[in-house]
Amino acid sequence: MPPDISLFTVTLLCLAALAAGWIDAVVGGGGLLLLPALLVGLPHTPAAYVLGTNKSTAVVGTTAAAVTYVRKAPIDVRSALRIGLAAMAGSLAGAFFAAGINSAVLRPLIMAVLLGVLAFVLFRPAFGTAPAPSGPVSRRRVVAAVLVAGLGIGFYDGLIGPGTGAFLVVALTAILHMDLVGSSATAKVVNVCTNVGALAMFAVQGTVLWQLGALLALFNLVGGLVGARMALKRGAGFVRGVLVVVVVALLCKLAYDQWLAA
Repeated sequence: MPPDISLFTVTLLCLAALAAGWIDAVVGGGGLLLLPALLVGLPHTPAAYVLGTNKSTAVVGTTAAAVTYVRKAPIDVRSALRIGLAAMAGSLAGAFFAAGINSAVLRPLIMAVLLGVLAFVLFRPAFGTAPAPSGPVSRRRVVAAVLVAGLGIGFYDGLIGPGTGAFLVVALTAILHMDLVGSSATAKVVNVCTNVGALAMFAVQGTVLWQLGALLALFNLVGGLVGARMALKRGAGFVRGVLVVVVVALLCKLAYDQWLAA
């Protein structure tokens, strides 16, 4: 635990971890809340430690949400793990190239993609709300999901990161014809794989504040459990609404970073 952190700051970070766990469990994107909160709450802490601590927190809530979904939602765990392993490989490749990428150039491209995602979801009200088709998914669609949702979005996660969960939900819904609850469940399994890989790297480098991460992980765990159960109970329409809010929030955050933060 950093010696100069106040009780008030710890309390706010715990609340942020709780909310982030809920958002991550429903649709993904909890990092939009927790990572900025850590950066503000730990202004003198090197960025690598903030990122490592964020991962040590997120992996717990994501895992809890994934277990809840797997137990109660009909998902193909084998396909989810295949996509997850591909995403882990993609994220490693993305992290390798991240140092050479100009974020000022990359952000407008991401915003354009997000605007497309938002328009797609808004103008197709039935997207992800129809029941998932019965029977096994074709091999061609599974391969496409491994390439796009696994390697592609995993690469993006390692390269820059924000909104990965939301991208996964949309990609899995579109490619595998899942409903939004099923795609959220599968996205959680994929996120566990990428989070474990990233956390292992941060741990090897020694850039994790384990005491603070463990405390925040408890709140993230509660948020993840509550969010997963709410998504399962309220269904695809509820997940769709949260998805729209998260995409809009991500657009605002990226726009602020691009044009106002400097």
